[in-house]
Amino acid sequence: MNSFVPADLTKTTDSQKNTMTPILKSKIIEVCDKKIATKGEGVGISFYAFFKNKNDDPELLMEAAEWWIRTHQLDHFEKALKVKVLAHSS
Repeated sequence: MNSFVPADLTKTTDSQKNTMTPILKSKIIEVCDKKIATKGEGVGISFYAFFKNKNDDPELLMEAAEWWIRTHQLDHFEKALKVKVLAHSS
């Protein structure tokens, strides 16, 4: 473990793994729907697609990163349809 990462940020409890705030869930589904509608069901997406180029909501960004990377161990780019299905089940 990297020494510069606080220990409490590296731990995820079982109760945290499958939870997602309604704000993030609706944002993920909305963005996936738009991408699929414009580019088709094979379109890829990264969790950065849910945010502007500036960091205006760091808590939501960290929640998305946790959900994307730790909870579901997704690659940088995934199919939007797969992400949408995962969001619906979270």
